[in-house]
Amino acid sequence: MQKGATRHNYTSYKYEFPGGKIESDETPQQALHRELLEEMAYPIVVGKLFTTIEYSYPDFSIKLQAFLCTAANEHFELKEHMAFQWLEKSDLYKLDWVAADAEIVKKLTK
Repeated sequence: MQKGATRHNYTSYKYEFPGGKIESDETPQQALHRELLEEMAYPIVVGKLFTTIEYSYPDFSIKLQAFLCTAANEHFELKEHMAFQWLEKSDLYKLDWVAADAEIVKKLTK
């Protein structure tokens, strides 16, 4: 999904995988499920952990856990992002990804 303007120019208008912060009472899987409902009204079934990425930006560090998921249906609504694209794995490099998520793309396309 494509982000809008952010406080950091190196993340503004870039693509990222959906997800977000884990609340204190949640597992990473529960947080992902909740975030997709909040960001897209998109129910998913969270599968196994695909990879974990730790990345340091100039102003902050992030730890991403990427899970393989199955959509409960095909309908969703963008609530926080500008745009989205459904792509084959081989076409993921066509998007301008935030740097941390680009590491996931590298692993997905190996």
